Formats: sequence, structure tokens, C-alpha cells
Amino acid sequence: MSTLNELLGEPCHFLAELELGLLEHGLPPSLGPMDHVCYRAADRQEYLRLRSALARFADCLVEGMIGNRPIITFRLHQPLTSPFGPIPCIELAAPKAGKAHRHGLEHGEIVVDSLGRLLESYPDVPFNTKGLQGPAPELTLALPPYQVKFHHHSLADTITREIARNEVVPVPDEYWSKDSNSSGKR
Repeated sequence: MSTLNELLGEPCHFLAELELGLLEHGLPPSLGPMDHVCYRAADRQEYLRLRSALARFADCLVEGMIGNRPIITFRLHQPLTSPFGPIPCIELAAPKAGKAHRHGLEHGEIVVDSLGRLLESYPDVPFNTKGLQGPAPELTLALPPYQVKFHHHSLADTITREIARNEVVPVPDEYWSKDSNSSGKR
């Protein structure tokens, strides 16, 4: 039986890299709580294997289609320890069709009071502001090969609202029977 750290590829290194990246940009790790980290699966088989394995360490909050591919979010029984405080959730994303990507831990998300205030307080930080116009406004800071995203609300709170509004798109049964080399695109 694997440990959670083994399943995630030893997240301590990933989290230390995120902390170092923030510090290099003059951002303290104490900007707000990191509410989750995201692990991008290499393929459907890894997604299914990790979905099953993570269920031993966490409770599923939701699994649904986002951008034509499944994403599942778990609330960990034991939050991950990090320089950002305890991280209560992990998001597992299936790969995007036709897009080369790095698999493994990909990004962490921090909840802040105000995205506008974050931009004003740190005007020299090269945030990607493209996500400010979406339905769930966000700022992204690239820390190759990783990234940190900033939001107003935790993922768990967003999921609760989406479930209440019946906005979760279920993963169709036929998704898993598609050619294993293709997957949905975001």
C-alpha cells in the first residue's frame, strides 16, 4: 500500500519550490491559505488508478467534466503539511486532449481577500491577469514548471455552490470507453 506522499511524488519538494518562487517575486507564503494542490494525470489509466488510490486518503467532494475532461476533488483526511499551512484538498485532473503537458503536481491555489489589492500591493509581480474575466476570477503566477493561482474563494466553497446550483456536469459513462489516447480538452 502506497502512502499519500508516494502517490503524489513527494509533495514537499513541489511545495518548497512554490514557496521559493513566491519569495523570489517578493510574495510571502502567508498571503492566504493554500486550499488545494492539483495533480495532472499523465493519461486515463493514471487518472483512474490515482482516483481509486486517493479515495483511501480522502473523501470525494465532486467529480465532473471541466473543459471536456474529468476532474475530481478530494478533501484529505489528513491535510498536507506545507509552508502555506495545512492544505485540505487535492484536485486530480485528467489530461487535456492534443496538448502536451507535464504530469504530476502542477499548481497550488491560494485564497486571498482581494485580487485587486494583490495586484496593487505587488505591481512588479508578473501575474497573468487573463483569468480575471472568467466566471471564477483568478490570477496566475508562472513558476516553471509549476504555477500558483490566486482566488477569492476556496475550491471546496466553489464546489458547494456549484452542487447547490446543479452546475456540475457528470462524467459520461462513454468517456471511459473512448480511445485511451484521446481525452477531453479544456
